[in-house]
Amino acid sequence: MTDAIRDYIFYEIAALLVLAASAGFVGLLLRQPLIVSFIAVGIIAGPSVLDIAQSEEHIDLLAELGIALLLFLVGLKLDLKLVRTLGPVALMTGLGQVAFTTIFGFLIGLALGFDTVTSLYIAVALTFSSTIIIVKLLSDKREINSLHGRIALGFLIVQDLVVVMAMIVLSALGVGAAGNAALIDVLLVFGYGAMMLAAVGLFIRFIANPLVERLSRAPELMVSFAIGWAALLAAIGYYLGFGKELGGLLAGVSLASTSFREAIAARLASLRDFLLLFFFIALGASLDLSILGASVSAASVFALFVLIGNPLIVLAIMGAMGYRRRTGFLAGLTVAQISEFSLIFMAMGVSIGHVTEQALGLVTLVGLITIAASTYMITYSHQLYDLIDPLLKTFERRTAGGKEDAWTPGDGAYDAIVFGLGRYGLAIALELKDAGFRVLGIDFSPIAVRNARARDFDAIFGDATDPEFLAHLPLDGVRWAVSAVPDHDTGLTHDDPRQSLITALHGLNFEGHVAVAAHSRTAADRLKSAGADLVLLPFRDAAAQAALLITQNKPPHTPAIADPEGQKEFAQ
Repeated sequence: MTDAIRDYIFYEIAALLVLAASAGFVGLLLRQPLIVSFIAVGIIAGPSVLDIAQSEEHIDLLAELGIALLLFLVGLKLDLKLVRTLGPVALMTGLGQVAFTTIFGFLIGLALGFDTVTSLYIAVALTFSSTIIIVKLLSDKREINSLHGRIALGFLIVQDLVVVMAMIVLSALGVGAAGNAALIDVLLVFGYGAMMLAAVGLFIRFIANPLVERLSRAPELMVSFAIGWAALLAAIGYYLGFGKELGGLLAGVSLASTSFREAIAARLASLRDFLLLFFFIALGASLDLSILGASVSAASVFALFVLIGNPLIVLAIMGAMGYRRRTGFLAGLTVAQISEFSLIFMAMGVSIGHVTEQALGLVTLVGLITIAASTYMITYSHQLYDLIDPLLKTFERRTAGGKEDAWTPGDGAYDAIVFGLGRYGLAIALELKDAGFRVLGIDFSPIAVRNARARDFDAIFGDATDPEFLAHLPLDGVRWAVSAVPDHDTGLTHDDPRQSLITALHGLNFEGHVAVAAHSRTAADRLKSAGADLVLLPFRDAAAQAALLITQNKPPHTPAIADPEGQKEFAQ
């Protein structure tokens, strides 16, 4: 590679980064999701507009590293016990959605005048959802560990396996193989997958903990090892035929049992976000706007089918399995778009000669519409659910919720209910319990619920913003309802889950007091105006408590509880 070419690539990457930062800033001012802004950057930098993104190999390399790192971090937090619990619903929803979309997508294609082969290709392409985009959106909303987030991840993995098999069969057809040859290829992939699972299991059992403990003595080396391990297993997964995504996921799972997983995840989060920028740029740059114009009407029909039909089938299947409609709806939104694999699948069909460039352009336009629309749908999923909830009652069984709660309330008498069982909420719950309060903890993460139960107090799965769920809580006699739900700065006051909780509790004629945590004076003022009896400011309160202990010359272990003047100000 000459110096001139190397310099040109640097200029190109620099231009893309500046363009991404500018578009991201504009999107932030307009309160638009960053994913939409970054895809727009790819379109602007692509061949249809400025034609800046010409070094496809380098951009794709960075994008693939970002994908491997994203799935590695997901696997790093994957609880194997939870996978076994959610396996049936993930399998049923994944296969059910694929079957539904294929059958009805094929019929729609025929009704729009496409031939049988083209209709089948389009229908199969519409079944694939983007694991990368969904995981990024759920991670940004801190919902990847929620019940609907875990179920969504499960059936997205099922979809990825279907993608692998479809690609193998199509590749076999492309080289003239058929029948037994294609079946052998599929069986080989499953065999390789089983071997890799066995190898990862042995690594977890005998190597992971001592290796990571040794590497932890040099934190920079541990980060380098994590990146290399993610890339290695992603490369092995791709070589063996079941994809970089599943390989990266297994790399994370292999280290999930170690005590250093949180430290690794914290150090890699920023690098993940930086590398994923190139994935979205590459996705936008791959959209050829010149072949899209003739497909607008048909693409609109297929896009509506994906945006509405796919979530409804997931909602129906989960409702039949006993899940609440809220959980089914939030999980179903994650399949309201098609993925980059849909475009790859159609491109393979074009190369083989089964479909035309126009069919590829049609699916490309469907992808552009559904990815943009579903990003907003997932970002504002709770508001969307509140808007259409009355229409969804038919999707919920009368006995729904048993699979989610798994809880026997005993006598139902509690002094305090704590919403949000993260580090701060769990600490509050434990302090209240030590003070003699009967405490009920609530979180929408099954992992947080299980951790709380391990501390020997009642905890259940639930969403603090769901009025129907709140109506079933044992509120009689409860003196305090405490929200330790983290801040989610969406830029919209009505999107604040703490404010929704206050409104819902008042609507249920809750007679106790409501305490909420905030991290800014602006939020504190807003929550106090909404009806909070006490607003906690964790960082400021902790600083005031530390200063009080120091000025009173008390040892750090003194179990004194300060009531700083600033807190009293908001309590009044």
